Amino acid sequence: MGAQLRAIRGRIRSTKSIAKITKAQELIASSRIIKAQQRMQAAGPYAREITRAVSALISHHPTVNHPLLTEKADGNRAAILLLTSDSGFCGGFNANVLRESEALVAKLREEGKEPVAYIAGRKGADWYRFRDRPTEELWSGFSAQPAYVNAEEVGHTLVEAFRTPAEEGGVDEIHVVFTEFVSMMTQRPQVIRLLPLEIEEETEEAAEEAAAASGASDDSGPLPEYEFEPSPEAVLDALLPGYVQSRLWNLMLQSAASELAARRRAMKSATDNANDLIEVLTRQANQARQAEITQEISEIVGGADALAESNAGSE
Repeated sequence: MGAQLRAIRGRIRSTKSIAKITKAQELIASSRIIKAQQRMQAAGPYAREITRAVSALISHHPTVNHPLLTEKADGNRAAILLLTSDSGFCGGFNANVLRESEALVAKLREEGKEPVAYIAGRKGADWYRFRDRPTEELWSGFSAQPAYVNAEEVGHTLVEAFRTPAEEGGVDEIHVVFTEFVSMMTQRPQVIRLLPLEIEEETEEAAEEAAAASGASDDSGPLPEYEFEPSPEAVLDALLPGYVQSRLWNLMLQSAASELAARRRAMKSATDNANDLIEVLTRQANQARQAEITQEISEIVGGADALAESNAGSE
């Protein structure tokens, strides 16, 4: 009985230690997610304005041709950029991204295309390394707190790969698998095609309806007709790489906020489960202690009765 009580108390101590760790992780994630949301919101105006400028240029100059806008004929190599986390304790965050990427890989192979993996985050890199899958490029160390220089580095690598012919090791299209931050409780894995850019024409009425549905500000009206110097082609050549980098920057910020929200939710659940387990183990320890005390009392009473009978027999 004593050994059982010692084992239960040992489990209580270890569970309390785990609860302290998970509570600390929850508090850290809670303190960082506010800043992550602020950074995501602060990057929004620049992303919207550069998107607006690119859309205006292409809309008013439909004859402009650029490699980043051109669909490659008979393309058979497709790059997939996975935005995963560098550390764990974030629930199903990485599993959802990897599951979405596997569905994309299957779809691309059905279309006769060869997937090429670009991984950002140690968890995604470890997942590929464990399965002996090849990767083209790996980045890590900035999943929870990305900087714009990280988006520049990744964007430059992807743009150069897209500009390189497939027979020389380049790719014909680029997809990004990331986690969209919807709210503190909702984060969704998403897949977008980054390159070549998809230009969609829409009527003014459709644009107004989309702006009203999304709650956009008044500056989302008809696209202005800019005058470009020295030429639309030269401006587009300088603007598109920046557009790609700003879009990657936005996706990284969304992924970082989603990672912190997922970690906060997972650590809160782990802390609650640890506290529930501590209550159960405490009851079991009390029951074991009561049984031990009852047994000791029974042994004392039995010994006293035996001693009394022995003394009475000797008299």
